[in-house]
Amino acid sequence: MPAFCYLTLMNATVADLGSSPVELEVRRVRELLESRRYAQALEAGEALALKVPENRDVLYLMALSLRYLNRIPDALAMLARLEQHYPAFSRLYQERGHCYVVLKDAPQAVDAFLRGVNINPALPASWSMLEGLYRMTGNMENAGMAAAHVATLKRLPPEVLQATSVFSDGDLAAAELIIRPFLMKHGDHVEAMRLLGRIALKRDVLDDAELLFESVLAQAPDYQAARHEYALVLLERHKYLQARRELEKLLLLEPANRQYRTLYATACVGLGEHEGAIVLYRELLADAPDAPGSADLHLSVAHALKTVGNTEAAIDAYRVAARARPQFGDAYWSLANLKTYRFTEDEITRMQALGKAFEDREDYAQSFRYYERGNSLKKSESRYRPEILETNTAKQREICTAEFFARRASFGADSRDPIFIVGLPRAGSTLLEQILASHSRVEGTQELGDIPRIVLDLQGRNPDLDNPRYPGALAGLSAEDFQRLGEKYLSDTRVYRTGKPFFIDKMPNNFRHIGLIHLMLPNAKIIDARREPLACCFSNLKQLFANGQEFTYSIDDIARYYRTYLDLMSHWDEVLPGRVLRVRHEDVVDDLEGNVRRILDFCGLEFEPACVEFHKTARSVRTASSEQVRQPIYREGLDQWRHYERWLVPLKDALGDALLRYREV
Repeated sequence: MPAFCYLTLMNATVADLGSSPVELEVRRVRELLESRRYAQALEAGEALALKVPENRDVLYLMALSLRYLNRIPDALAMLARLEQHYPAFSRLYQERGHCYVVLKDAPQAVDAFLRGVNINPALPASWSMLEGLYRMTGNMENAGMAAAHVATLKRLPPEVLQATSVFSDGDLAAAELIIRPFLMKHGDHVEAMRLLGRIALKRDVLDDAELLFESVLAQAPDYQAARHEYALVLLERHKYLQARRELEKLLLLEPANRQYRTLYATACVGLGEHEGAIVLYRELLADAPDAPGSADLHLSVAHALKTVGNTEAAIDAYRVAARARPQFGDAYWSLANLKTYRFTEDEITRMQALGKAFEDREDYAQSFRYYERGNSLKKSESRYRPEILETNTAKQREICTAEFFARRASFGADSRDPIFIVGLPRAGSTLLEQILASHSRVEGTQELGDIPRIVLDLQGRNPDLDNPRYPGALAGLSAEDFQRLGEKYLSDTRVYRTGKPFFIDKMPNNFRHIGLIHLMLPNAKIIDARREPLACCFSNLKQLFANGQEFTYSIDDIARYYRTYLDLMSHWDEVLPGRVLRVRHEDVVDDLEGNVRRILDFCGLEFEPACVEFHKTARSVRTASSEQVRQPIYREGLDQWRHYERWLVPLKDALGDALLRYREV
């Protein structure tokens, strides 16, 4: 069966493009241009621009009309206006190149056409013009290169060429609308499948993208660009070992390729090989210290240094990253995220991580204003819908009853190796992980993405988020299915282990999937890291996460999430009594040794003093709490939220009875 046949529309129904009133008027302007009525086209464009002054197509068509009317300075001015709004639109540079050809300015024309094809390689007119311009100036090597591109594009079916062009200019829906019917008609066309994979990657529909690139490489194993994109998908899916294997193949062909080397280092980080990654990043910087992207490499070095506990060197690397790119917000945010770092006066005048900076100076009013502004900006970019989690929670309670589990008492893989730590972010899970990882028989890994990936597979392609297949799909799985899932989890996570009998999976959001974990791995240990709701929610509100956790950027969302978490954990306690050990962060702070003994006893481990002296354990810690767990426990952090209490009344109101319910055993 062709690869595309068992792919869905990738979570989105492609809208009927061109049906809006504005688009109908744009189409009329195009028709006027095609019929060479340039003055009328310009007049219609100008009238339409009064309604939609920043519409990309309107500005572009007006520029074309002006060139055809030989009003070249006006056309260039219109293109400059277009560039202000759409600097990544390839056709504006192609049109600028045509203007400079009219002006007989070959260097400017070449520069414009090159900018266009660097954004969008599927521009035959730009390549043809470049070939002619290079020949005219005697640059035969580049003329041959341009001619080769022209020949390559001529071999592509018109639909693939058009879809690739509009994709390169960011029109994903239009590209998909063109390429899907082509694939339905012509089968496994390599370029068409690759383009559909690139669309899926852009839309973050990674399972479809992975399958498409696998199909491309099965037909064209020497296709380097597709293998590079396949490696990108694998990295996004946290399949680091597979990604590294693909990158090794690419590096055999191009050992000096900076993109491949950078991604290889990223894969090493994903596998926990931070020291090796630091060496690789530093080699890249030594080869080209001022290359584009050097600030990002310094940031990556700093992250890896922080993870292995070399804080001073990490601070130096973050500062270098900030100097390399003065507006580099990630560098300042990362310094703030160290929790122990204090900003200088000069840094405060330049940085964007101001909430933490003013908190350190005990200017809590100013600090809260910046936390609010940061959350507002992140919330405006977010697609988070709290009702999706709430629907899933209701389904979990409906499907995963005590009787449901009783009928499946013998299901799953027997292994006792995994220890899951679940809960909310910023609830003390990293502290519990550090305590357990200080034991001689326990491996500390990281927040593993394997359970969420299994859930995605159970949801199936094109999931209906308002009526999901999971968790209902659990009812249709057999004992053999759960055995297979458990063994797959153990096999896939083996790459993070070094031979110790037990290992930790600290993905906090796995609290949503305790029923699945129980059915897959009935002997695994599960610990719920819980923190007082105001402290926990406020700590999330002031935390900028690298990715995910989109519920943390508004008071209403974080409160609803915390309440839903309590509801679901209460359900697991009811239907799987004794299955989950609840550990409150405040209790650990008040009685460290007593709670360490309680945790170790639950996990079937002998007491070891190193677990109480967890801050002395040298290991990689990748979460926001990495610096805090390298210090002894102090009580001061428990009530930091009280400095902001006057601004947290809406949060208290939204949490409601959760302020008391969180104490449930």
